[in-house]
Amino acid sequence: MPAATPGTPSLLRAMNDRAALELLLTHGPLSRTRIGHLTGLSKPTASQLLARLEAAGLVVATGTDGGRPGPSAQLYAINPRAAYVGGLDVTPGRVLAAVADLTGTVIASHEIPYTEGAQAVDQVTEALGGAVKAAGLHRSDLHRVVIATPGAFDPHTGRLRYASHLPGWHSPTLLDDLAAALPMPVEYENDVNLAAVAEQRLGAARGHEDFVLLWNEEGLGAALVLGGRLHRGWTGGAGEVGFLPVPGRPLVRQVTRANSGGYQELAGVEGLPRLAAELGVEAPPGPAAAAADDPGAPGTPDAPDAPDAPDAPPGPHSPEVAAAVALLAQAAATPEGPHLAFLQAYATALATGLASVVAVLDPEIVVLSGAAISAGGEPLRALLEAEVAELAPSRPRLVPGGVSERAVLHGALESALAATRDEVFDTSR
Repeated sequence: MPAATPGTPSLLRAMNDRAALELLLTHGPLSRTRIGHLTGLSKPTASQLLARLEAAGLVVATGTDGGRPGPSAQLYAINPRAAYVGGLDVTPGRVLAAVADLTGTVIASHEIPYTEGAQAVDQVTEALGGAVKAAGLHRSDLHRVVIATPGAFDPHTGRLRYASHLPGWHSPTLLDDLAAALPMPVEYENDVNLAAVAEQRLGAARGHEDFVLLWNEEGLGAALVLGGRLHRGWTGGAGEVGFLPVPGRPLVRQVTRANSGGYQELAGVEGLPRLAAELGVEAPPGPAAAAADDPGAPGTPDAPDAPDAPDAPPGPHSPEVAAAVALLAQAAATPEGPHLAFLQAYATALATGLASVVAVLDPEIVVLSGAAISAGGEPLRALLEAEVAELAPSRPRLVPGGVSERAVLHGALESALAATRDEVFDTSR
């Protein structure tokens, strides 16, 4: 269908169609009368609109609004089977894939562990194939897929940067190989950026145009949202704050080779057991205690992962992250004495780098996310907010993340859904 031109009936119909579809996404099933009221359309026009969308397969009749006085009215809802999307969260330890329908409902997921020598294309196709099969679909049913990785693909070279710790993802032909293996459009995004997308669409950053998300798990990273849009930078590396030089640590040179930086070494999870021990905090009993007591023990990495690597390997976390989470949760449960000193010292370390980000960007809020921040709860949040207020010229509110489970994966699905809805909901085509 030819593209609509301004002021034509086809354009007006398409605008009304999109408005109605967005209302159904927001409110759930609605009657013709309710849609007319919310859009300002007359009953005949609302009826024609619904008939048109039903014929296009975008809405379905879904029952009646029984229980109210008077005759029951037919309810209409988004057809969840009108399109499907996929999302993948790739970490050094595993690949997690999920499939969602057009309404955003996750209908299946599948996880595979990393195996030595595995290549990226094989990992992606296996994980995505498992999720698609569990959903009762075929890969060709997916309208779009978004893949989250640590680091970022340089838009000028197509090579993955800032993620040397991700095995099998550094072939110069990787993007071409994935495009050949997958039958649908595929997009790639930094994992911390997608955690911010999840918070913007589903969590603590809804309604905020300018915010920073600070993440700490396998690595320390940030996502920058300015004017409602992700800021990625020239090479895609905006937000790789773990590489920041900070007071309190020697300068790290050749940071991409070192795969670390001053802020990562100051406030990353690998240093928390040592900090706790220095302040007289004993590791809590449990599986994480061994890692906290002996950071160099087998199975515990000796160096931090890339500074922008959210989700950890299965377990659900690596030994270092599990040890840090256990120490922080213990301290937050009884924030006094050595526990309070530990939380205060960690808050100061986090604020040392965060204050620079705040000074440059002046965000409205800072969303705190990742297991090694969330575990500190309200005691850590309050201490960190007070420290940032002392170190930065502006004083943004610091808020806990609202998407606590699989934030990166949810962000990948939300990103895929946004693009898919723009295409599927455009009835002017």
